[in-house]
Amino acid sequence: MGGISAEREVSLSTGRMCAAALREAGYTVIEVDAGRDLAQRLAALKPDVAFNALHGRWGEDGCVQGVLEWLGIPYTHSGVLSSALAMDKERTKQVYREAGLPVVPSLLAARSEVRARHVMAPPYVVKPYNEGSSVGVWLVQAENNGPPALDDAMPETVMVEAYVPGRELTASVLGDRALTVTDILTEGWYDYDAKYKAGGSRHVIPAQIPDTIRDACLDYALRAHRALGCRGLSRTDFRWDEARGLDGLVLLETNTQPGMTPTSLSPEQAAHCGIGFPELCRWLVEDASCLR
Repeated sequence: MGGISAEREVSLSTGRMCAAALREAGYTVIEVDAGRDLAQRLAALKPDVAFNALHGRWGEDGCVQGVLEWLGIPYTHSGVLSSALAMDKERTKQVYREAGLPVVPSLLAARSEVRARHVMAPPYVVKPYNEGSSVGVWLVQAENNGPPALDDAMPETVMVEAYVPGRELTASVLGDRALTVTDILTEGWYDYDAKYKAGGSRHVIPAQIPDTIRDACLDYALRAHRALGCRGLSRTDFRWDEARGLDGLVLLETNTQPGMTPTSLSPEQAAHCGIGFPELCRWLVEDASCLR
């Protein structure tokens, strides 16, 4: 839990809640705040299973998964390759396209170039190509009259993606089962604050959407999970332009380490399907392995 990414605080929350749930489920749990000495600490602890509650770079991009493989410690969620693929938004889109899944036009560009001019006709979104939790996301509208003033905290290469109007939908996959669809309602843009600050967003579960859209979301989420080689739990996010019907539904990204508090999106969906939070955490532990 914790770690050194931009999503450290979210991961600490996930870790604390999962540790409490696992103790309730009957496991002996040691909480490890992942620092640069993580490999040495794990080698000394010799755990039966590592429950990966890390988010962001180093925790869900294949890095810690590689450490766990090296140490021979079974771990939860996705393996090295699928974690690295899903964290790289451009390569994720390449996998989606190969699997016949719908995506919006996007490109990679230098931060300096995006600051200097519109590299795509507005409206568009600018975001890091290898971060999660909507960290560092800019929405550039036509009325902005100029390119975004990206700060130096953004990586040197960023993703620029056509903006899709409409609704924010998400669907989780647990093992080989797509759970349900949530409609995420916000007053404005679904950014980091909307995700994590009190009252920032409201979740409607199950989403009040046509059956064709619901079924497509579940189908696409499961196909994305399989195409990326995900294991355990994943969550795929969508935008849906209602005016265009099924043609307006596109995939944004797949999260291999979804937030794991009882009110996070994936645990909410599991609970809707009759899987309580301790039971969900237990399932992930029992599913753990190496060579994922």
